[in-house]
Amino acid sequence: MSEFKQSTKPLDLTQSVILIAGAASLVGSHTADQLLAAGVKEVILLDNFSFGSADAIKHLEGNPRVRLIKADLMRLPEIIEATKGVDGVIQLAAYMTLGFSQTPWNAMDVNLRGVQNILEACAINGVKKVIFASSNAVYGYGSGIKGALHETLCFHSEGAPPAAILYGASKIMGEQLCRTYYQQRGLDYLVLRYSTVYGERQHYRAANALYIMDTYDQVKAGQAPVMPGDGSETKHFVYVTDVARANVMALQSPTTDTAMNISGPAPTTTGELVQLVLDYCASDLKPELRPDPPGKVRLTSGGAFHIPHDKAGLAIGWKPEVTMAQGIERLLRWRESVNSH
Repeated sequence: MSEFKQSTKPLDLTQSVILIAGAASLVGSHTADQLLAAGVKEVILLDNFSFGSADAIKHLEGNPRVRLIKADLMRLPEIIEATKGVDGVIQLAAYMTLGFSQTPWNAMDVNLRGVQNILEACAINGVKKVIFASSNAVYGYGSGIKGALHETLCFHSEGAPPAAILYGASKIMGEQLCRTYYQQRGLDYLVLRYSTVYGERQHYRAANALYIMDTYDQVKAGQAPVMPGDGSETKHFVYVTDVARANVMALQSPTTDTAMNISGPAPTTTGELVQLVLDYCASDLKPELRPDPPGKVRLTSGGAFHIPHDKAGLAIGWKPEVTMAQGIERLLRWRESVNSH
C-alpha cells in the first residue's frame, strides 16, 4: 500500500481535457508536447501573453487536439469559463524572482490571488486534479542552507534579497492554498517544486537560466565570461523535458495532497557551468571573476546543499534523465538554430 494519499478520481489522459495555465512558456509548451504524445483527448493552452511567447506554442497551431484561450488569472469569470469541462489543470502561470524585484505589486497579485482564482474555478467546475508548479525557493536562500533540501525543510531567509524571499514565500502560500482547497473542497492536487528549469525555447526571465544565456552570449562575442565568486557556488538545474514529463506523470498518478522536488540528476557549480558553455563553443577563454553588484537577484546563492528527488520517484515514479552536459548542448544547439533563421 502506498505511503501517500490516493485520489478516488484518477485521470485517464486519453479521455481527459487538460488545461495548462501559463502555456505559452518554456515549461508549458513542452508539457503540451508530452501530453499530446501521451494521447490526451484535448489540451487547452491558456495564457494572457504578458510573459508568454506565441513562438513557444507556434508549432502547435492547427493541431485538432489543441485549443488556445487568451485569459487572465486575475479575472475570475474568465477562468471559471475556461475551466468548464476540464478534467485536469497544470498551474504554471506566475511571476518569478526577477518579477518580484521589478514589479512586486503585480507579482504578489498573480502569485497569490491568481492562484486562488484558478483553484476556485477548478473547485466550482469539478476539475479532478491540479498540478501546482512550485519551486525550490520554498526552502529559502543564503549560506545557512546546507545538506539535503528534503521536502520537510523550513524556510530560510537570512541575508537573502527581498525579491527572492517574496518569491519563495509566494510559492509557500500557493502550496497552502492547494492544501486548503483539498481539505475544504475535495480538490486533488500535487505540488512539484522545480529546480531552475532550462532548455529549448528558453526565455530570459529566470535568474540562473539567464546566466547560461548571458555566458553563451559573452563567449560567442569573444568576451571572457563573467563569473561571480570563485566558481564553487552550487546551482540546481533540471531540464525542461524532464519537468514536462513530471507534470504528465503527476496528472496520471493517483497520489494526491503532497509536495515533491523535481530536480536534475546532480547539482552543478558555477565554474562547471561556465566550462560546459566554453567547451560547447570550443573556446579557450578564461572566466573573469567579478562579484555581483549589490542587490543583484539570483535564484540560488552559495550553500553546500543538494536537492534530492527520491520522493518524486516514490510518489509518481519520476526521476530525471538529462544530465547538465547533455542539457547545455541541447539548449545551445537550439539557440544557434533560432539565431540562424
